[in-house]
Amino acid sequence: MTVLVFTLLVFAGSTAAGLLGALTGLGGGVVLVPLLTLAFHVDLRYAIGASLISVIATSSGSAAAYVREGYSNVRIGMFLEIATTLGALLGAFLAARVPTRALAVIFGTVLIYSAWLSWQSAPADTEAKANPWSGRLRLSGSYPGRTGETIEYKADRIPAGFVTMFGAGTLSGLLGIGSGAVKVLAMDRIMRIPFKVSTTTSNFMIGVTAAASAGIYLKRGYIDPGLAAPVLLGVLLGSLVGARLLTRARVAVLRAVFAVVILSLGIEMIAGGWTGKL
Repeated sequence: MTVLVFTLLVFAGSTAAGLLGALTGLGGGVVLVPLLTLAFHVDLRYAIGASLISVIATSSGSAAAYVREGYSNVRIGMFLEIATTLGALLGAFLAARVPTRALAVIFGTVLIYSAWLSWQSAPADTEAKANPWSGRLRLSGSYPGRTGETIEYKADRIPAGFVTMFGAGTLSGLLGIGSGAVKVLAMDRIMRIPFKVSTTTSNFMIGVTAAASAGIYLKRGYIDPGLAAPVLLGVLLGSLVGARLLTRARVAVLRAVFAVVILSLGIEMIAGGWTGKL
């Protein structure tokens, strides 16, 4: 395979990963890292380094559109980024000390969990609740409904969500993913934030989380510009398209397909790590 063909294939795969990441809020890294390691036989740590760069691109490409359209809650995102950034620094520190085989098994487990989360139905949006933490920190907001009405909401169970976000940041730094599955879980299932707000705020947050650990990977030489460039451009293109589609598209079928794909990748990553092929 020539360098040109390799670059074009990586660009195409990254575009698809960015599109799926923007539509689901899970981040393109859950597809990108297995794609690079399993299909293109890239070393896992270099794949993680390129994925971190792509995660920053995903957030940059879709977050601005979501904020402009009134879905992302910037205040909630900035508050929870304190936890994810601290976790990302811990994860990046641990990455150089964890064997590649163990990383592959951990990554596969996260993929299977992400697949399970994608299959779950989002809980119905509930009316805004009175919460002392939400009031003091002003973690409330509104977003446009399907028929143009404004829906109010407030965050609930904030300490539990903050702790979960620390775990999400650790996974991001360790595995080079946006860990959007855990972020969406923390906001949607724990903090009772409406699903669309959780998804879009997750996209807003993943770039800051990834940037916290990308510098450490760069210092250790795990970011190859020749690999990161087509990955970044592809994911950025896919995330821009995904941001336009999310607000008017029904993504139930897409979520089902996405769940099947990453479940397969997760099983293959665990098998490769367990047998020492990665």
